[in-house]
Amino acid sequence: MDFQENYLANVKFEFHRYKALGDKTFAQLSEKEIHWKYNEGDNSIALIVKHMIGNMLSRWTHFLIEDGEKSWRDREMEFEDPYPSKKEMLLAWEKGWQCLFAALDSINPSNFGNKITIRGQEHTIVEAINRQLAHYASHIGQIVFLGKMIKGKDWNSLSIPKGGSKAFNQKMFGSQ
Repeated sequence: MDFQENYLANVKFEFHRYKALGDKTFAQLSEKEIHWKYNEGDNSIALIVKHMIGNMLSRWTHFLIEDGEKSWRDREMEFEDPYPSKKEMLLAWEKGWQCLFAALDSINPSNFGNKITIRGQEHTIVEAINRQLAHYASHIGQIVFLGKMIKGKDWNSLSIPKGGSKAFNQKMFGSQ
């Protein structure tokens, strides 16, 4: 496997892994909980998702041929009027990820060297993808953290729970 194939396989894996963290968080939350805010000026999970989807649709639509900051995107509105229902939020979530994965699937040896623009700045494909991977990872970290705050003792851990490292290592590696 060459660098390009390895890189694309790895970033697809990472994007799927972060999407799964969001999915598993949403599965634990009610309609009311996706709108919870610690303080009035904070963003709820529904608003963070709205921002992520606005970003995804802007960055990944016509990824190879248009600037990633589309004229139709209104970033400021992404932080107002959250999705009114969990169902609508999840539909938008899936649409954003489908756009991202379709764009990644469009990359091939003939266009891997293309330059991508975001807000008029040139990026290599690797730079553009890494930029978005870091952006989404930070927001999904916020979503998971908020989910954990909301659920408290009822939170189901998405990784190795506190105090569970020894049992996890035993399961994975045998005697430790």
